[in-house]
Amino acid sequence: MPRFSVIVPAYQVQAYLCECLDSVLTQSCPDLELIVVDDCSPDACGAIIDEYAARDTRVKAVHLDRNQGLGGARNAGIAEASGDYLIFLDSDDTLAPDALQGIADRIKETGEPDVLMYDYARTHWDGRTLRNHLPGPLTEQGPAPFRLEDRPELVRVLMVAWNKACRREFVAEHGFAFPPGYYEDTPWTFPVLMTAESIATLDRVCVHYRQRRQGNILSTTSVKHFDLFDQYDRVFAYVAGRPELERWRPELFRRMIDHYATVFAKRGRLPRGSHGEFLRLARAHYHRYRVPGVRMRRRSVLVRFGLHRTFRALRLASAVRRRALKALVKEARAVRAGMLRLHYRIQLRLPVRADRAVFASEAGGGDPAALEEAFRTLAPHIRTAWIARPEHRHTPPPGPRRIRPGTAAHWTALARSAYLVTDGGLERRLRKRPGQVVLQTRQGTPLGHMGLDLLERPAAARDTDFAELLRDVDRWDHVLSGNRHSTLVWERVLPGRYTTLEYGAPRNDAFQRATSADVTRLRESLGVANGAVAILYAPAHRDHLRTQRPLLDLARIARRLGPRFVLLARTPYEPGAGDGRIIDVRHHPSVQDLCLAADALLTDYASLMFDYAGLDRPIVLHTADWEAYEAARGCYVDLRAVPPGAVARSEDELIDIFATGHWRGSRSAQLRAAFRERFCPYDDGCAAERVVRHVVLGEPQRPPVVPLARRNPVPSACARTQLSTVPQPSGFFPVTESR
Repeated sequence: MPRFSVIVPAYQVQAYLCECLDSVLTQSCPDLELIVVDDCSPDACGAIIDEYAARDTRVKAVHLDRNQGLGGARNAGIAEASGDYLIFLDSDDTLAPDALQGIADRIKETGEPDVLMYDYARTHWDGRTLRNHLPGPLTEQGPAPFRLEDRPELVRVLMVAWNKACRREFVAEHGFAFPPGYYEDTPWTFPVLMTAESIATLDRVCVHYRQRRQGNILSTTSVKHFDLFDQYDRVFAYVAGRPELERWRPELFRRMIDHYATVFAKRGRLPRGSHGEFLRLARAHYHRYRVPGVRMRRRSVLVRFGLHRTFRALRLASAVRRRALKALVKEARAVRAGMLRLHYRIQLRLPVRADRAVFASEAGGGDPAALEEAFRTLAPHIRTAWIARPEHRHTPPPGPRRIRPGTAAHWTALARSAYLVTDGGLERRLRKRPGQVVLQTRQGTPLGHMGLDLLERPAAARDTDFAELLRDVDRWDHVLSGNRHSTLVWERVLPGRYTTLEYGAPRNDAFQRATSADVTRLRESLGVANGAVAILYAPAHRDHLRTQRPLLDLARIARRLGPRFVLLARTPYEPGAGDGRIIDVRHHPSVQDLCLAADALLTDYASLMFDYAGLDRPIVLHTADWEAYEAARGCYVDLRAVPPGAVARSEDELIDIFATGHWRGSRSAQLRAAFRERFCPYDDGCAAERVVRHVVLGEPQRPPVVPLARRNPVPSACARTQLSTVPQPSGFFPVTESR
């Protein structure tokens, strides 16, 4: 007997069916049977189902001799099910990775409830993925399992069958089945929730609900939307036969009227000329099932009084109001933009302030943040300001005054500050004035192609305006470089009259200043257990992919490596659960703090490897798609020839590298030493000081660079810090093993 019976009805979905079935069969929890019901589909669905059934014994193919609709197909699947729990999945949707394992764990944790409800995310045809905007009722806080009386807000969760796992014996005992017609989920969801003796919730996305561009049944224009009335008749008939459920009648009435109003108001749902009839039936249901004293939404008046023409008039008035408001907002924005342009012209006529510096970063921190701190320390007479974008409101350094882009203060700072420091593009309308110094820090050592080299890489260049890029370069006075490799690349792909400052990476000065206490504090704040080996996983962006997808099964890796290892996942997608051994650090404000907390870095082509190498900690590369990445982006460094550590070409090889200790072996240490010597020659903790003393203070003598071979715990010439060996995290293992 399998743990789960996943029931998938299929009808005219041949383009999506394989992805749906693969998402089930590749789950980390294999204890399942997949029942796929061919609802007499006229396309290739039946053949696809048979192919999967021939390949995998867990797949059971059911072919109906006539089309019965979604409800009938699900009932046919229930009749064939033998699992402990029934899970329904529409054939154009998919299960999230590790969803079944998460459901199984939660079911076990909550004592085999009758119903487990979980969350979903909408995946749009253009690649966007948005989680359900009402996940609150699914919180796992509080006692579990419970009854619906304890959490009545669950009635307001989306009324579908595919966001619940139902115990099969519970369904059979009460004879639950899906009715025919549209909205068949309604008379299933309400009775199931009201009858269940035990309910639990899982606050996790388990289903990706596909939002198709065309073909969604409930978004098509059809008279079948009138089936909604029959479905609510069935709901209230179920309640009428069970006096113990009468307490739910007010909430059901409220939900019914709101559902009617939603369908009526949605454009394109009801055929032309049928709105009056729909509203007449809705009004009849209002009076048939009305519960006195129930407070309703404002739009329920539409249903109560059948105000069809009034509704049309109000909708027309609302449309006119929206257009007028939109025109007014557009005019107000134009006036504001004109006032800001005038303000900027006035500021350009005022003298440049030699004691002002403004900083900005596309990443929210990085080198500009480190330089801002050095400005305040070494040149306290200069007042600093930080241009903070709304999306980076939590990442700017705490010291400087914050300025919001597009405000009068923003244009004043750009017009009159003597120093402009950034790691991205300057404001297009900026006019660089005599007396202003622009310091461009860039965003790390380049691995993939940059600048003019992207002319031959359209997948990576995207919408780059190269003429605008070169105009921006012409305004730079200094470009910061962390090594000779970066210097040669920047001066070729970003040609200009600027001066290259090959002084190191200021953002990495924190590596040399950190103490063991700092590392311990960072690990505790992230939830890394004492003695655990923390692996920071930071993959690179794939320019040739519109939607960034998982490249590694992190849950599988965590299981194979065991409780000794913890993964810090800095990925562009949700990393999934792994029994506490996968920590989501996507939104952590400081990547340098993550580096300090990690025992090792796992990446593929992210330039973070050049920064992390300065810590002299192990680096492991996963290069399964090297050819595709190199073809799309191009690479300046062949990581296969000069890697910073062990290289894995598959997931199994990657697991083997960590399991056997090769990641911290002597060969890996040799590769890392050569990599550091080439790309981290100036990472001695004084890079920011060298920049400030050169650019701001004009001192001919600056702190000398301490060569890698001579770095030790004795004081150096750096005035601000005492260089020492980089503190290692508590879980770090000395490099003594070889493979």
